Amino acid sequence: MKYEFWIGIRYLFGRSKEKFISIITLISVVGVATGVAALIIVIGVMSGFDNELRDRIIGTSSHLVINKIGGIDDADHVKESVSKIKHVTAVAPFVNTQALLIDDARQFPVVIRGVDQELESQVTGIKKFVTIGKLDLAQNNIIIGRELANRLLLKVGDEVVLIGLGSVAEESFKISGIFTSGMYDYDSGVVFISLFKAKELSETPNLVSGISVKLDDVYRAKKVKKAIQDELGFPYFTRTWMDLNRNLFNALKLEKTAMFVILTLIVLVASLNIASTLIMMVMEKTKDVGILKAIGASGNSIRTIFTAVGITIGMIGTILGTAGGLGMAYILKTYKFIKLPKDVYYIDTLPVRIEYLDIFWIIAAALCISLIATFYPAYQAARLNPVEALRYE
Repeated sequence: MKYEFWIGIRYLFGRSKEKFISIITLISVVGVATGVAALIIVIGVMSGFDNELRDRIIGTSSHLVINKIGGIDDADHVKESVSKIKHVTAVAPFVNTQALLIDDARQFPVVIRGVDQELESQVTGIKKFVTIGKLDLAQNNIIIGRELANRLLLKVGDEVVLIGLGSVAEESFKISGIFTSGMYDYDSGVVFISLFKAKELSETPNLVSGISVKLDDVYRAKKVKKAIQDELGFPYFTRTWMDLNRNLFNALKLEKTAMFVILTLIVLVASLNIASTLIMMVMEKTKDVGILKAIGASGNSIRTIFTAVGITIGMIGTILGTAGGLGMAYILKTYKFIKLPKDVYYIDTLPVRIEYLDIFWIIAAALCISLIATFYPAYQAARLNPVEALRYE
């Protein structure tokens, strides 16, 4: 170990004449630790919400959606072509159309999603989302969302009437299941019926609205999208799950970045305490600095001594904060003692997801701020004139 670091560590952990400096040093460590821990916990919770939301979106929709201007009139050809593309594991046609759902005197506009029950189960998580009843779209069966069921006081076995855009006639459907996706708009405004019945209720019975595609890796969506587009060409167009929810994910990313910046200010405030500690330490150690310079220590050596003190404070605070933040995140994730209103957030506990890249940037930011805080005090110490420092000693 170079003597500069040895002296710096001795200044930090040795007995100080001024107890006040030791107290400020402790406050600096606690401040850095608090800021780092807060950053890890908050960013972990936001990553948890982001991941939870992503899972729900992927569960309620496919990884890719293929559409065609005017509707798809050659669904079998498209399915066959897309199925041959690498990383595609399943495809399913669907029909989206609007309708009016009628139950006694109550009416509610809904989006009808007509699907092939077997194929749809392969591309989305609809089967696991049916929490009451079962997924059965045979004949005139219908699956509705929990929010819609609660609003219209419907239950499994009840009958409702649908009037589609392409038909003025009313058609009766029996509720075979109620799904809960966790997405309010989806649970309150979408109903599932068979693909055949949806075509009958739509304005274009010979067309399907699109083709849903599932991949073996959801994060290959952009690459597979290009391959599908190259294969099908115009007038087909393909969108990924990220394209369909771009604004939402951009908002979450911006919010996460904003929280990182705001909470980093806690570490910045703590770094001011580091600067204060070093300034007072320089004043206390004026005689020592004078002696060191008198026996040949350079300005760079003096600067290194006090920089070592400041960065050590920052490192101790960062290590303690990282340990505390990860520990608290683990407790929140394991024991789930913070409860959330399920009817508002659709999850009953606080989600936590620790991403190691986030941890890296938090640690790097804390250490950089701590290092910057040492620049001015260390610079002032290096400028001390040994004659002035020892004049009255």
